[in-house]
Amino acid sequence: MDDLMPDQDLNRDQIIRLLSADGVHEKEQIFSRACEIKKVHTGEKIVVRGLIELSNICRKNCLYCGVRKENHSVHRYEIPDAEVLEVVKKAMEEGYTSLVIQSGERTDQVFIHRIERLLRKIQVMTGHGMRITLSCGEQSPETYRRWADSGAHRYLLRIETTNRDLFRSIHPRDGSHLYDSRIRALQDLKEAGYLVGTGVMIGLPGQTIEDLANDLLFIKDFSIDMVGMGPYIEHEKTPLFAERDRLWPAEKRLEKSLLMIAVLRLLMKNINIASSTALDVLSPKGRAMAFHAGANVLMPNITPVRYREDYLIYQGKPVLLEATELITRISSELPDGSRIDLADWGDSRRSSMPAFC
Repeated sequence: MDDLMPDQDLNRDQIIRLLSADGVHEKEQIFSRACEIKKVHTGEKIVVRGLIELSNICRKNCLYCGVRKENHSVHRYEIPDAEVLEVVKKAMEEGYTSLVIQSGERTDQVFIHRIERLLRKIQVMTGHGMRITLSCGEQSPETYRRWADSGAHRYLLRIETTNRDLFRSIHPRDGSHLYDSRIRALQDLKEAGYLVGTGVMIGLPGQTIEDLANDLLFIKDFSIDMVGMGPYIEHEKTPLFAERDRLWPAEKRLEKSLLMIAVLRLLMKNINIASSTALDVLSPKGRAMAFHAGANVLMPNITPVRYREDYLIYQGKPVLLEATELITRISSELPDGSRIDLADWGDSRRSSMPAFC
């Protein structure tokens, strides 16, 4: 297996062989090498981004998503500005310096103005000391620029899969869910000056190891700054639930998710890689295992508890686990020498952004 982990770039065939590893010793070799590379190129710190799920109102109808527009069993919500600011204030007092604001996708002016206003309020409240990541879907170039000007530093927009046919199979064919539009949005984000994040789902019905290898090469070729990827977890109130018999077993989805993290670390040594919450659905130690495979970002949910059950993109999400409890648990399960650090903004070392802006 050592011959597949050279110092130079991995090629597609090598990536496929690494992702296909099935022996315990082989997988441990890959994880160990990825963890070593992480320590050398991103340090011992596990950086933390507090996650605020702002709203589950969405204009999209993705076939896999529990908060899709046509799931009428979902109780829709928006957290008021004042309550969001209380969450931010508490996070700041607890030492957080980095937050993620996530929501369903909307492109109406009311929503766009609201995000702009909220960003400005947060930056004033925190003295521009808080790094803000947005994850609010596809928007216009103008909207991306306005949000960046208002204080957003990073943006996470998952490609989901780079297989065009597979992309079509998980979205309705209504003109609002186009692969080329997703690619263009990622390009627009770069041009607007964001640190750009993306990610894929692992174990989609019909997905192959070759698809996953292509996903990793896309992330590398696009020079992505941060990645959030994890296993596909089905939701019974979605059309894609009918395809559940075609899924890889949970154990395989977990294994391939961890291998994707490790191989991406081998490919892009100084990138930021998040440990996905979905990993904990497949194993009680799923998120901790990701740090042993090369991940370096933890995203505790700091959304007020009463909203969390309404933001179920997939079933089984651990909505009641408090951030402090998660951090304590993960701290005890990290690789030797690693430590959680709330005070580090955690900008990717690939980034050329100034330390303060």
